[in-house]
Amino acid sequence: MPPMTPSSKYRRPPTGFQPAKGAPWRERLFVIIFESHTFGGKLFDVALIISILLSVMVVILASVESLWAAYEVPLIVGWWVFTVLFTIEYILRILCVRQPRRYVLSFFGIVDLLAILPGYMGLFFRSGRFLSVVRILRILRVFRILDLNAYANEAQNMLTALKNSQRRITIFFIFIITLTVILGSVMYVVEGSQPGSGFSNIPRSIYWAVVTITTVGYGDISPHTNLGQFIAAISMIMGYSIIVVPTGLVSVEFARMKRSDTSTPECTSCKATGHDEDSTFCKYCGVRL
Repeated sequence: MPPMTPSSKYRRPPTGFQPAKGAPWRERLFVIIFESHTFGGKLFDVALIISILLSVMVVILASVESLWAAYEVPLIVGWWVFTVLFTIEYILRILCVRQPRRYVLSFFGIVDLLAILPGYMGLFFRSGRFLSVVRILRILRVFRILDLNAYANEAQNMLTALKNSQRRITIFFIFIITLTVILGSVMYVVEGSQPGSGFSNIPRSIYWAVVTITTVGYGDISPHTNLGQFIAAISMIMGYSIIVVPTGLVSVEFARMKRSDTSTPECTSCKATGHDEDSTFCKYCGVRL
């Protein structure tokens, strides 16, 4: 069997990118960074994921004041080590890919950039560093490394179902917004005159309506009058009924997609459906499908 040439090796790259033309080192670097079918590629990806997890841990530990006071220097060193490493990796990705702009504007390209920017934002204000937790998004590469393509496909199906339900979900949220504004305004009229009730203005009352309808119920604002408590009870019952609507909308779309995937041609004679995938004849009337 003839050896595989670089041109044939990258005809259909699983990442969707092509290696940069020219220097051979760029092609070798491309295999290590963007591919996972080689030992070097898998080793790089595993090391990258470990680095991501450690960097996120550093960010989390740095947010604890007692740990920051005791280990400020090690945490700062670790912070900058990971920031510099991810910066070098980002530059190498741009250098070894054939279309740098396409990578930079891709989902992972944007995530990779967002993973390093907060580290440099910390030079201007300390709290900006904590945005580095966005690096955890880079862990999504585990689907490619561990060959979990089935899970990635299921995630894509979920996104497709959400997209197909977009109009219905938008209408639902418009209805919820309208309902909360009405309930908040009514509760302000009913409870606004009661001292200590918390319904001091309509925005505060709308906040109460959102908390009540979503069944969160913080309890920081509560009605004192009988009429206000009656309206609150109705709102709670409505909340239990409404909260399942988005789930139902997406579930219906999932079911529709499932039927579409498993559907078979309709019989031209009796119009029956539900045949096996390998059926040649209708199992009801015997006509060829």
